[in-house]
Amino acid sequence: MNQPTRLRFSPGEIVATRGADALLREQNLHPVQLLARHLAGDWGEVGAEDAQANEAALQTGARLLSVYTVAGVKCFVITEAEPRAVTTILLADEY
Repeated sequence: MNQPTRLRFSPGEIVATRGADALLREQNLHPVQLLARHLAGDWGEVGAEDAQANEAALQTGARLLSVYTVAGVKCFVITEAEPRAVTTILLADEY
């Protein structure tokens, strides 16, 4: 049996851009799969500096950024700074 993933922060409202929604549907990938990684602190393909900034942001309330590649396309998952009211899933070229 799988262990439940420990969430490291609250996402607030979860939204996706049209481009991200279309890509995920096209790839038969549910947004929760990316979101679960983000909320667990798996920042995906961010560089070391951004990963370190994310870890600090968990303490300071700053913005959190994860990057994942879906079918060769970079997708961002961004949780806004405190009060962490919104998490957005978007394509890199929509940023």
